Amino acid sequence: MKVRINVIVNGEKHHLEVKPNHTLVDVLREELSLTGTKKGCGSGKCGSCTVLMDGRPVNSCLILAPQADGREVVTIEGLAGREPHPLQKAFAEKGAIQCGYCAPGMILTAKALLDVNPNPQEEEIRFAIAGNLCRCTGYSKTVEAIRSCANSSRNNRPSAGRKAYA
Repeated sequence: MKVRINVIVNGEKHHLEVKPNHTLVDVLREELSLTGTKKGCGSGKCGSCTVLMDGRPVNSCLILAPQADGREVVTIEGLAGREPHPLQKAFAEKGAIQCGYCAPGMILTAKALLDVNPNPQEEEIRFAIAGNLCRCTGYSKTVEAIRSCANSSRNNRPSAGRKAYA
């Protein structure tokens, strides 16, 4: 049995038939070929599958596909325009990306934070990214990359789903 859902992903409307027990990360990767969203632990503990749903960071491994019906989802592929988003540039420039597996989730979490708090303190940044695990860089370079975009008009480029961070 399949369920019909309508979802906006990266600004594009999609009408899909999905299995009710498929997760959002599975639909993004398998149905829409958006492989920037990574499958990690599958239990919401690592954050590698983080996407923005209606502007809020969510673990897409914990969201059943039917729960995305009528919602707006932004993946790492949808964050950039013709050139990388300032956060993507900052992560690269500050050395916050090593293997890159956690980076999409970290960047999207940072985007949600900066959308509601354009000038967070280090403690607030660390709290926001606490659900995103990284085994390569540690977190100092990640915090530095996010701080470099804080209170910057470069970060305020419009993206789909600008709502409160939670």
